[in-house]
Amino acid sequence: MKIEFVASAEAAEVLAVLVHEGRAFVGMGTHLDTATSGGLTKAMTHSRFTGASNSTLIVAAPAGVDASTIVLTGAGDADKFDDLALEAAAGAAYHAVKLSGATSLTIDAFYLSVAQAGRAAFAARLAAYRFLKYRTTLKPAKMPSIETIRVVAADVAAAQAAYAALSPVADAIEFARDLVAEPANVLYPVEFARRVKGLEKLGLEVEILGEKELEKLGFRTLLAVGQGSRRESQVAIMKWNGGAKGDQPIAFVGKGVTFDTGGISLKPADGMEEMKWDMGGSAAVTGLMHALAGRKAKVNAVGVIGLVENMPDGNAQRPGDVVESLSGQTVEVLNTDAEGRLVLADCLWYTQERFKPKFMLDLATLTGAMIVALGLEYAGVFSNSDELADNFLAAAPKVGENAWRMPIPAFYERHIDTPIADVKNTGNGRAGGSITAALFLQRFTNGTPWAHIDIAPVAWVKDSRNPTIPDGAVGWGVRTLDRMVADSYEG
Repeated sequence: MKIEFVASAEAAEVLAVLVHEGRAFVGMGTHLDTATSGGLTKAMTHSRFTGASNSTLIVAAPAGVDASTIVLTGAGDADKFDDLALEAAAGAAYHAVKLSGATSLTIDAFYLSVAQAGRAAFAARLAAYRFLKYRTTLKPAKMPSIETIRVVAADVAAAQAAYAALSPVADAIEFARDLVAEPANVLYPVEFARRVKGLEKLGLEVEILGEKELEKLGFRTLLAVGQGSRRESQVAIMKWNGGAKGDQPIAFVGKGVTFDTGGISLKPADGMEEMKWDMGGSAAVTGLMHALAGRKAKVNAVGVIGLVENMPDGNAQRPGDVVESLSGQTVEVLNTDAEGRLVLADCLWYTQERFKPKFMLDLATLTGAMIVALGLEYAGVFSNSDELADNFLAAAPKVGENAWRMPIPAFYERHIDTPIADVKNTGNGRAGGSITAALFLQRFTNGTPWAHIDIAPVAWVKDSRNPTIPDGAVGWGVRTLDRMVADSYEG
């Protein structure tokens, strides 16, 4: 998608103007209404369009203006108009005309701030994302025709600068979405690691650990998950050194199960194809590191992702196996489908031991129980640090990502105790499954300030209601983490 900023809307092919609830024009809408002899007001009056958020009205071939089409896009209540409302309006405008045959869309942001003009372009770009890599027979009528987004701004150079600050985040979100969308026969652990290695071009330091190195280091719970697969397990370590030399880093850890059959504890066939996105946590961490490097964030940060494939061959781990973790703690594996916590256990211990970070924050599509608890709109937040949890929860609503703090009561620890090992990898039955999973992870943090974000409900969307988020891969977490770092941890 080509993004341009212009000083006027002259010769616009398709022109989008904002309208607040109550059919109140924003910016050049009043001028256009006059130029069309009240045509826009008449069109609204004879429709159900009121300016409500995420609504549009197309006025084709309006007399009196150069634009071939005007898109009235709802900006919602004027008193509640903020960055997210603007993003929804810009995204909705794109979707209204993406299949129209027009090649360019001009968005009127002349009467908005330059920061908002930049954000309108950012939102339209996110809205335009589609994963079409494997669609070879789509008819032209089904392919988006919009190739250029133009944003009318009062100060073109300043608006361009505002967008330039957001563009690296858009790059990172798109990169994360691509990772989540890829099928497992294409994106297996070694290939995922290869793509991470390619981010060195942004200035990241990347280190890849293969199975020989992981065995030598003692990543045995991680390796146990992948031992039933012919695909080699990997750990990718990303470092961004944007802060002062010697400053303690912040650390992010991601679950990267590139496909999860459940192992010997085999999942039902129905819906198993969706388990290609069981690496959404690693995609979010990788996307964050991409964003930090892309915008040259003033912080030292580390990203560690554990990449495995959980398969059920003759070498796979069995229910009842006892495995020694990198921490030295032993784990009884009661269910091989509770595998993500085994991957994270070694990665969390390694991260705190090697990097001594200010905090660790992990993201994982960890439990179906999280979906039962919160539905499909919220991620769950578990933490031993009020400060870290508060910083995450403060950032999330600013970028339109929902999260809810969950309890991790110490008296639930008994549910993961076992007489044969130090800990077992599942609780007693289904009750509190996301909580016992978090308590399991906490045992591998060694007292480091830590938060666990269970993104099982939000990593993949089947019916998105947000114009800037596609059906399928969301890239959830990249924006929240980047905003949290910017607001709370950059020097």
